[in-house]
Amino acid sequence: MSMNTKPDRNLGVELVRATEAAAIKASAWIGRGDKNAADQAAVEAMRDFLNTVDFSGTIVIGEGEKDEAPMLANGEVVGNGNGPSCDIAVDPVDGTSVTAAGRAHAISVIAVSDKGTMYNPKDVFYMDKLITRGEGKGVVSLDATPEENVVALAKALKKDVSEITVAMIDRPRHVPLQEAVRRAGARTRLFLDGDVAAGVNAITGGGEIDMLLGIGGAPEGAISACATKALGGYMQCRIAPQSELEMERTLAAGHNINKILELDDLVASDNTYFVATGVTDGLLLDGVHKIGQYLRTDSIILRARSGTIRRVQADYLAARWL
Repeated sequence: MSMNTKPDRNLGVELVRATEAAAIKASAWIGRGDKNAADQAAVEAMRDFLNTVDFSGTIVIGEGEKDEAPMLANGEVVGNGNGPSCDIAVDPVDGTSVTAAGRAHAISVIAVSDKGTMYNPKDVFYMDKLITRGEGKGVVSLDATPEENVVALAKALKKDVSEITVAMIDRPRHVPLQEAVRRAGARTRLFLDGDVAAGVNAITGGGEIDMLLGIGGAPEGAISACATKALGGYMQCRIAPQSELEMERTLAAGHNINKILELDDLVASDNTYFVATGVTDGLLLDGVHKIGQYLRTDSIILRARSGTIRRVQADYLAARWL
């Protein structure tokens, strides 16, 4: 297909500069208690670098209404316009609260798919999610109970149930879910904020996490879908309004709150990129670290079409950034 309409093979390598820049700028606010400052610094850095990239990216998922952000908003076009037209999802800091508190697992992330193929969670802030390795397809489901899913996944992965670890955000709404997973004989892995990294970890089968369950951000769901496509994982989502106002907005926007969204509903393209850089140390990536005169970043680039996974470490002169 024409290189003028499809993301090319070098796009992920270009995009990683934007996540590196956002992570570095956010890292200056680690542990300083100001999540808004961390987010703003990352947003400005990411936008500046995105506008140098050879593509025309329409932001489908950005720093939208929930974040009340003036930049990288839904509908904004980024890039220099000289390359392919794409849908783009950005989260300059997935985990602003943990960054501000100096805790683990914050990342900067960008996801890209062919133009017109990415799910737009307009007026939807939260989704119920299930993410696991490809072996979970046809085995686990949001329509099943947590106990049923744990037992079925253990069988599919040829593990004992006691070896299964289920990740979820540590929120009061997930207490019944935690109890159900533990009743089944599996373990829970709780994290404070940002479920993208945990979802990717569940797909890679690195031994830390076997499945992500629970309600998290809807934008992060579409971002995770691009990574799931690239890694050959399995994913389901269902819209989960958390207030009467959200329910009203969701229904007014025409969303079906009962429908299970499969992976192709979330991103219809098989040509996706997922690019992330660690802000703080976590399951998926190391955070930004100052080593002598340099700042070291740790990033991952996933591309669905080629099935490639690139791990990138880069050193930047600290004096030019901080």
